[in-house]
Amino acid sequence: MAAVAALATLALVCAVGAWRLTRARWTYRSPHVAIVLWQALGVTWGLAGTGALLGYALSPYGEGVLHGMHEFAISAFGGGLGLPRPYEPPRIVAFVAGLTALAVLILVLLAAGAQTFRARHRHRTLLALVAREDPVVPGVRVLDHPGATAYCVPGLRSQVVVSEGALKLLSADELNAVLAHEAAHVRERHDLVLLPFAALRRALPWSRVVRDAQGEVGLLVEMAADDVARRGCSARRLATALLRFGTAGAVPAPHGALGAANSAAAVMARVERLVTPAPVLPRGVRYAIVAFSVILTSSAPLLWLVPH
Repeated sequence: MAAVAALATLALVCAVGAWRLTRARWTYRSPHVAIVLWQALGVTWGLAGTGALLGYALSPYGEGVLHGMHEFAISAFGGGLGLPRPYEPPRIVAFVAGLTALAVLILVLLAAGAQTFRARHRHRTLLALVAREDPVVPGVRVLDHPGATAYCVPGLRSQVVVSEGALKLLSADELNAVLAHEAAHVRERHDLVLLPFAALRRALPWSRVVRDAQGEVGLLVEMAADDVARRGCSARRLATALLRFGTAGAVPAPHGALGAANSAAAVMARVERLVTPAPVLPRGVRYAIVAFSVILTSSAPLLWLVPH
């Protein structure tokens, strides 16, 4: 049962680590690295938690979670449990709980992805009808709307959208900074980073840790796009653009899109970071975090294979 105990411990460590990470501020210094760590914690927590339940439930069938599931399936389809003694009720409960948790995590991820992709398809269809091209911003779709908004619709046919109100509100340099920010979202596929956390929020809507994790990853994604944008634009111009959006009451981005401005607290955190940037984490520390994330992510699948 050593592997089961290790999986349970790993799930607990990931949960505590996620809770601590929601309160950490070193993540703002290197958001790309922090996003990798967040993804590792989320994947490992799901695999370790379900693996601990299934490993305990299926241990009478053989070594390893996958092997136990295989032997259980062969026995079940053969018409019996194949055990010399009655199957204990705690193992039945653990099996049902583990299988249900695994199914829910997979199904909500698929459902969240399907819902998001449908929303993007509908919005692209709407943009084809109501948006226009503008020589001032080539390659960008312009909405004739007085409210200020800027967002991207990711995907294979990604689009960056701004409103007429945003064009009037922002200076040329500020607009270029905002468009660079949205282009970074599209290029780095930040929508795929956010999708698992949105799905986890749907599966566990009562969990404060999951809610805080989703908000923190969303903020880190915005900061990562800010970092890419300021490589070719002035950080202060991007900060003033964010402040203009905030004071003008920016129109929220539609479902499935990534907007330039979000909550007031998140915008102020981004502005402060752009105006008074903290030093980036040392290269050795960043490499160590990435290496730890890779090891963490691979540990749960390996524990699904090793003997109990």
